[in-house]
Amino acid sequence: MSFENKEIVYGTEDLLTSLCNSVTRVLGIATQSKVHYSAMVQRITKVGLKPDIGCFVLFDGGFTGLVVLNFSADTAMELYERYMLHMGMPKSELASSHTSDEVSNILGELMNQIVGDFTGKVRRELQTNITQNQPKMLVLNKQIVLSVDTPLDRPEMRRVSFYTEKSNIFYLELAIDRTEFLRLHDFDPNEETDPDTLMDQERANSGGSDSSGLPQAEDNDDLLKSLGM
Repeated sequence: MSFENKEIVYGTEDLLTSLCNSVTRVLGIATQSKVHYSAMVQRITKVGLKPDIGCFVLFDGGFTGLVVLNFSADTAMELYERYMLHMGMPKSELASSHTSDEVSNILGELMNQIVGDFTGKVRRELQTNITQNQPKMLVLNKQIVLSVDTPLDRPEMRRVSFYTEKSNIFYLELAIDRTEFLRLHDFDPNEETDPDTLMDQERANSGGSDSSGLPQAEDNDDLLKSLGM
């Protein structure tokens, strides 16, 4: 993100680019592999969870939105295995199926770090604040359409394709209130937090919760109900 003149308008595509950069940066460091996204973005009319694993996060504050990541079984296992091996886990002790709770928990942890990286950039560079709920992970065999309980005034929805080092594909979907930020005067945003430091902070913050870093079943049920699921 960059503010080179006072007339700059920072809109939906800029927010999407920033979010995509958080995805590639956090996953790249966590898995010690290359993750990149398509230069083309799709305009879509609905956001949903798709097989084999869907993950979503709601955020609110300076602007409102919903972020979804959809992984195929092969993509989920590649990211999970690379992350666990990088953390020093023996290959013989890794889960063998994408339906394992351990795989969902790790992907949820990674998504939490991704959105945390994104919200940090929003605070520093747009001088506004957004808060997020804990990611929700679901193993799926069919598509589920999500709708936010409080309708967005002017919704904009996008889908971006991502590619792993083994050429497995996953998708990011974003639903957000149409918004624009205009700079009123010059300012110097703080230096970006190093992703390694961010990941250490996320682990420290979740130290007092359950090992998955995810809310209990009752919290999940309430959020799913609010999304019309």
